Amino acid sequence: MTPRERIPLFMALAAVAAQIVYPLVDGSTRDAVTVAVVGFLALASVSHAVIHRGWLWASALLVVTAGLGFASEVIGTGTGIPYGCYQYSVDRLGPSLADVPLIVPFAWTAGFYPIWCVATRIVRDLDSVQRRVARIGLVTVGLVGWDLYLDPQMVADRQWSWCVTDAGLPGIEHIPLTNYLGWLLVGFIMATLMDAVSAAREPIRTPDAVPYGLFLWTWLGSALAHTVFLDAPELRYSAGYGLVVMGILGVPLLVTIARERTSRADTPPAR
Repeated sequence: MTPRERIPLFMALAAVAAQIVYPLVDGSTRDAVTVAVVGFLALASVSHAVIHRGWLWASALLVVTAGLGFASEVIGTGTGIPYGCYQYSVDRLGPSLADVPLIVPFAWTAGFYPIWCVATRIVRDLDSVQRRVARIGLVTVGLVGWDLYLDPQMVADRQWSWCVTDAGLPGIEHIPLTNYLGWLLVGFIMATLMDAVSAAREPIRTPDAVPYGLFLWTWLGSALAHTVFLDAPELRYSAGYGLVVMGILGVPLLVTIARERTSRADTPPAR
C-alpha cells in the first residue's frame, strides 16, 4: 500500500474512532463528534474514489450524492416531499443553508460510497445488463437499510424531528413510512445516475477493502451500538431493522469474501 493509498484508511480509522467516542459524550461535544464522523467518512469515501476510480468519477460521486442529497433535503424540509414533514435542529451541526446543515449532504456521500462498492462486488460476475440492474437495486435497498440505523439514532439525539409521530414501523413509529419511500426514490435516482457514469469510467475490479470495512462496521457495529451502547429504547428496534435490511448486501459480501479466500487457499502455488 502506497502512502497515497493509506489516506482513505487513515480517514476510515478516524471515523471509527469518533464513532466509538460518540456514546461516551453528550451535548455540544456529541454534536461535534457527529460532524467529525460524517466528515471523516466522507473524506475516506472521496479520497478512495479519487485514488481508485479517478477524479472525474469522484467528482460525479460528489455532485450526485452531496448535490442531489442537499437538493432533496432542502425540498424535503420546505415541502415535505419526498420524505414527509420534518425539520433540522439548526446550529447544532454547524453552518446551515436553507435550514439544512451543510454537513448533511456529505453524509449522503459517506453512506452511498461503501454501499456502492459492496453492491459492485456482489454483482461483478453477472453479465453487463444484469450487473447494472442488480447494482442499482442493491444500492437503493442498502441506502434504506443504512437509514434504518441513521434516522432513529439522530432523531433520538434530537438532530431532527418529524411532524407525524405515529405512522412508522413498530417500535419506531415516530419516523413515518414516507421517509423510507423518499429514501427509496432518492437512492434509486442516485444509483441510476452513478451507474450511467460508471458504465464508461469505473473499472470492474478495484481494491475496495476500505469501503468494504466501512460497510461491515456500519452494518454490524450499528446493530451492536443500538442494542448495547446507546440509551434510547427505540434503538433496540432499529438495530433489528438495519441489521436485516443491510444484511441483504452484507451476507452476500461475506459469502463472496469467504469463497474467494477458500478458492485462493485451494489453488496450488505456481512452480
